[in-house]
Amino acid sequence: HFYNVYETADGKYVSVGSIESQFYAELLRLTGLEGEDLPQQLDATSWPAMRERLATIFKSKTRQEWCDIMEGTDVCFAPVLSLAEAPEHPHMKARATFIEVDGVTQPAPAPRFSRTPGEVRCPPRLAGHDTGELLAEAGYSQEEIAALERDAVVARASADRS
Repeated sequence: HFYNVYETADGKYVSVGSIESQFYAELLRLTGLEGEDLPQQLDATSWPAMRERLATIFKSKTRQEWCDIMEGTDVCFAPVLSLAEAPEHPHMKARATFIEVDGVTQPAPAPRFSRTPGEVRCPPRLAGHDTGELLAEAGYSQEEIAALERDAVVARASADRS
């Protein structure tokens, strides 16, 4: 329960990693559980019930509301970001975690060393580049693949990178 992912009121998620007692105490305080007669943090028999309790609490507010409450505290908390959101998050921007190569945003090379920085050696493949080939390998016929594309179940990458 103190190291878990919880759904929020808007269907998004937050992660909590309040393992150490001081971080756990802050989690209880900010979720409104401080002062209640609660089992000891490391009493494993109470974890399922506490997980359910915290799940209910986190479901009461949106992800942004929880961010406003918990970011900058000692809770060990973070929003779970989508692939579209991650490159735009202030922390990711400050750390230059993502780069754009040929119009495709992707994680920057890691690890990063000051004297020998990583580099991207070949252009990224666009999402959907291998769709047809992979579906054919999985046993789908060309007609089935065409139907999946027509129904927007799958997509192929566009050759246009502009």
